[in-house]
Amino acid sequence: MARRNLWQIRDKQLDVSDTLIMGILNVTPDSFFPGSRVPDADAALRRAGEMLNAGAVILDVGGESTRPGSDPVPEEEEIKRVIPVIRAISERFPDAVISVDTYKSSVAREALEAGAHIVNDISGGKFDPDILRVAADYGAGVVLNHIRGKPKDMQRNPYYEDPVADVERELMERVEAALSLGIGEKHICVDPGIGFGKRTVDNLLLIKHADRFVESGFVVLYGVSRKSFIKAVLGYEDPEDRLYATLGVHAYLYLKGVHVLRVHDVRETADVLNILRAIGNPEGFAFEDKAKSDT
Repeated sequence: MARRNLWQIRDKQLDVSDTLIMGILNVTPDSFFPGSRVPDADAALRRAGEMLNAGAVILDVGGESTRPGSDPVPEEEEIKRVIPVIRAISERFPDAVISVDTYKSSVAREALEAGAHIVNDISGGKFDPDILRVAADYGAGVVLNHIRGKPKDMQRNPYYEDPVADVERELMERVEAALSLGIGEKHICVDPGIGFGKRTVDNLLLIKHADRFVESGFVVLYGVSRKSFIKAVLGYEDPEDRLYATLGVHAYLYLKGVHVLRVHDVRETADVLNILRAIGNPEGFAFEDKAKSDT
């Protein structure tokens, strides 16, 4: 299928002909990377402004950590965390595209009422099928993430016969479920789910063959930022030490044509993408030469 270049999200169409950055805003006390955490709406607004200025097009607001081994958060607590932040961002930055990172239909509905445009569901609608109906009701964009198991147990001996083919098939099953509940093709984004019930080799193969998912004809999102597969490969226990490897993967995914990168480090990722854009189109890229070479 032809590569999709537009993503319908409520009354907006996002141009995804070039890779967009989704900035992570975790209104949680326990997300795996402390640098992504914001304690309240005021801190979230400051971080949101920084991310938008640095090059983020989408802001992904989450109120429950879904790192391996994590416990679920009651929906009332999740609503308490994310809705004031979404409402505040929507009011302060009316042109910003807001995503809610949740698998609960009640949270998704409240978030869409507060101004969100996208529902980013780690379960692809498996944990709470009503979330797909909610997204359809509002004409929202939806991210269908691949996962096996739940965050509490997803890393207990995951196994795939063929990681790329298996994930592709299971994602298309989630696409069919979304379509059957009234979500249009142009609203759908798929995410192979790096780190969600995967071994290190599975994650690496899913990254290596990212073009397989781009060729599906759906918008494709990857979230690799500072994740534990980098620890497995390079030995960095602290997520703080995984930035450079993350940026290397972001560069690779950009060259593979991935539509959206979900990132902690917006400015650094934007720098990587912009230098690649300049190399790819030196005559058409706007830049100012220095009077003297610094090489």
